[in-house]
Amino acid sequence: MNLEKELPLTETTYYILLALRKPGHGYAVMQRAEELSDGRVRIAAGTMYGAIDHLSRCKWIEAVPSEDPRRKVYQTTKEGFAVLQLEAQRLEHMLTIYHQMQEEQ
Repeated sequence: MNLEKELPLTETTYYILLALRKPGHGYAVMQRAEELSDGRVRIAAGTMYGAIDHLSRCKWIEAVPSEDPRRKVYQTTKEGFAVLQLEAQRLEHMLTIYHQMQEEQ
């Protein structure tokens, strides 16, 4: 599968995948995404659970065993991490070009 066709990621998707590099349940991911984004990304519960469903279908996250049977815990898959890496490379390239253009002025 050509993962580059999935780019660019939305900020919400990016932060969810990033937050789920460590296993977590929905509410914890919402908090972690807000923390990682310095408060810029606040995910509502409905958005979070829709995103979990979508990312699971894409096989970018997967359910993992949990000690608490009341909560589903998820983690980013290898494919999800690969998408994160591609997005980071895309963003780094854009920043490099921006800085080059600034130096030319």
